[in-house]
Amino acid sequence: MHTAEHVLNRTMVNMFGCDRSFSNHLEKKKSKCDYHFDRALTTEEEQAIEAKVNEILAQHVDVKGYDISREEAQANFKLDRLPEEAGEELRVVTVGDYDECLCIGEHVANTKEVGEFKLGSTSFENGVLRIRFKLKRP
Repeated sequence: MHTAEHVLNRTMVNMFGCDRSFSNHLEKKKSKCDYHFDRALTTEEEQAIEAKVNEILAQHVDVKGYDISREEAQANFKLDRLPEEAGEELRVVTVGDYDECLCIGEHVANTKEVGEFKLGSTSFENGVLRIRFKLKRP
């Protein structure tokens, strides 16, 4: 489940220059990611996001994890949302060459296991863009 979130986050960063989602809720039936943003998305942008996420998932890239020290992580990642109790060893998850981020969630071994990303809807209110989506499992 987190793998699709990683691909969506990297897609948003690449397309719009925004930060990764600051809040998310991931479930089997439907999920959402919230971004600090300055406007609503157009229909064309929604379609482009869905197409790009599915393009990456369809490449069947490996998803891997490795541990690094908190000190190493500070040089490469934002740690502002990381709880202190996370410890000194942190887990980095990579989705091929497309994304790399800190994450403690569950991940598939390869993006082919995610299935198809279906963007459900988006909304914009008070500087927050919410993207709702589902995964159509293989």
